[in-house]
Amino acid sequence: MKILFIGDIVGKPGRKALKEGLPDLVNKLKIDFVIANAENAAGGFGITQSVGEEIFSYGVHVLTSGNHIWDKKEALGYIAKENRLLRPANYPEGVPGFGNIVMNTAGGDKVAVLNLSGRVFMGQLDCPFKTAQRELEALKKQAKVIIVDLHAEATSEKSAIGWFLDGEVSAVIGTHTHVQTADEKILPKGTAFISDVGMTGPTDSIIGVLKEQIIQKFLTQIPTRFETAKGESVLSCAVVEINPKTGLSTSIQRLQLTFA
Repeated sequence: MKILFIGDIVGKPGRKALKEGLPDLVNKLKIDFVIANAENAAGGFGITQSVGEEIFSYGVHVLTSGNHIWDKKEALGYIAKENRLLRPANYPEGVPGFGNIVMNTAGGDKVAVLNLSGRVFMGQLDCPFKTAQRELEALKKQAKVIIVDLHAEATSEKSAIGWFLDGEVSAVIGTHTHVQTADEKILPKGTAFISDVGMTGPTDSIIGVLKEQIIQKFLTQIPTRFETAKGESVLSCAVVEINPKTGLSTSIQRLQLTFA
C-alpha cells in the first residue's frame, strides 16, 4: 500500500499546485490513499468549508491540521461536522472536531489517521505522548495501517515522539514548520519518520508569506496582517510504502515538485 502525505497547503497558490500535481502523483506512483495538512489552506490562515470541499474534490481523502485551524471563525462549525477534517487529538476535552478517523481505501484496506500537536514552543495542550497511547488503544482494533500527523515546532519533540511510537504506527509525519527536512527514515521497528514534510505553497516567500512583511515584522516587532505570497509554487510531500498485513513501513521518499 502507498500513502501520499502532502505538506501544509498555503492559500490559493498551494491549492493550485495541489490541483495541478496530485493527479499525476497518484497515477504515476500508484497511490492508494492521500492525506494533506490544510490548516493554512484558506488565505494562508485557517480553513473554510468551501476550501475544504475544494481540496477533497482534488482527490484528498483526509485533511489534518494544527494550531492555525481556528483562524477562520467559520471553521468551528465546519470542523464539528466534517469528520474527514481533523484537529489535534490532544486539544482539551469538549473542543469541537475529530482527532482521528478510520477510512477504507479503494482496495478495501483500512487506514487510520491520527492528528497530534506538539507542546514545545506551541500551546499548552494535553500530553501528545499519553494522548497517542490512549488513541492508539482504540485505533489498533480497527486498522493495521496508522498514519500520524505530528504538528510541532521542535525537531527534538518530533524525534522523541517518532521513537516513542516506533513499531506502534505505520508513519509519523511532521508538519508545521513549512520547511522540508532531509531526515526521512524507517525506524528499527518499522515506523516511517520525517521531521517535517514541508510546505505546499509559494516558493518566493518566507514560509508562504510575503517576504517584505515578515522582514518588516522582524525589524520592527510591530504586529501586522500577513498575506500569502504569489507566483511559482512547490508541492512538498512524502510517499510511504506500507505492508497492509503488518502495518509496518518498508520505504519513505520525500518529494518536491514546482509549478508556475
